[in-house]
Amino acid sequence: MTTLDRTVDPVDGTVSAAPAAAERATPRQWLAVAAVALGVFVVMTSEVLPVGLLTPISAELGVSKGTAGLMVTVPGLVAAIAAPLSVVLTRRLDRRLVLIGLAVLVAGANIGSAAADGFGPLLAARVLVGVSIGAFWAVAGGIALRLVPARDVPRATAAVYGGIGAATVLGVPAGTLVGDHFGWRAALVALMVLALVSMAAIALLVPRLPSNTTVSFASLPKLVRRNRAVRTGLALTFFIVTGHFIAYTFISPILQANGLAASQVSGLLLAFGAAALVATVASGSLIGRRLRGTLAALGVAMALGMALMAFAVGDLFSAAAVLLLWGAGYGLVSPAVQTWYMNAVEPGEVEVATSLNTVMFNLSIAAGSFAGGFAVDQAGPSSVLWIGAVLLVPVVVIAARAARRA
Repeated sequence: MTTLDRTVDPVDGTVSAAPAAAERATPRQWLAVAAVALGVFVVMTSEVLPVGLLTPISAELGVSKGTAGLMVTVPGLVAAIAAPLSVVLTRRLDRRLVLIGLAVLVAGANIGSAAADGFGPLLAARVLVGVSIGAFWAVAGGIALRLVPARDVPRATAAVYGGIGAATVLGVPAGTLVGDHFGWRAALVALMVLALVSMAAIALLVPRLPSNTTVSFASLPKLVRRNRAVRTGLALTFFIVTGHFIAYTFISPILQANGLAASQVSGLLLAFGAAALVATVASGSLIGRRLRGTLAALGVAMALGMALMAFAVGDLFSAAAVLLLWGAGYGLVSPAVQTWYMNAVEPGEVEVATSLNTVMFNLSIAAGSFAGGFAVDQAGPSSVLWIGAVLLVPVVVIAARAARRA
């Protein structure tokens, strides 16, 4: 919010009104942002942790690696349905209470997964993960607008989505490390505990946020029909996320097929995640000034990383270098795409746009992991890298065309 200060001209003494410095976020407001980011971290880690645990889970439960990829596919499909449903069904509820309830749900989903005695019960528990993912993202995606003043919204958005980078840099490699030493079930129990910590943080630090949306089921397709920028955003989300997850879901068998030891996978995932987290944190000012260029750059970085992984990786050093490039590109995805949607709609439509993005994001995760599982079982792990790289080419084209129209 901008206020006016009175200033006196030093030459003629006239008094005029001038804009005062824009309001800045308080430490308490940043703590609220951090609490939501922690929730995003837990939800995202819950979704993608099976990437690091794919090999031991498939071995213990007696399924192929491609079939084990359904642990990512199923939550993605459920989340795509849960996102719009949750926004409509909770439209009258305080958003803080919704986030608290979802943190409890994801805790229950993880302990259910850890207790599963077969692949079927495990997939059933992953359905609850999908519900929590879809609903949490739909509510939290645009919440930065309500937690900090306008000038800090880009940084707060990047911080909230920093939970995704943190999930990649800390959640997946740490969970993989726990799984290597104590078993994959222990990793899921640890994630359940962290979900309860995030619930407490949201309860203590996030203020009451009465719902300000009038979203209905009809408003979702209506926004798609009348808003070209939203349709473009959906296309960007589809190509980026499908391209990424068709390959990244199977990164563990890909690395091992390239000659890396299973014990090195968690460290390499840490390198990927570190690059993603740095890129996410650094994206705050970048996406505010050069959004279209950022989208084009992330498409190039991710496609190049996948292509190099397919034919140029044969040792630990080269694998780490390629994953740093790929991770840096992926770290820009969520804040850049979310900013695209926020720029495309009115403030009262942000939750509608975010739920649409969540639908497409999770459908794309499901499509990518499912198609990748089929390709891995039929043609080997490296095949998904080329498919993913090709899917990212339209991202660069769309971003370049948008830049020319701007």
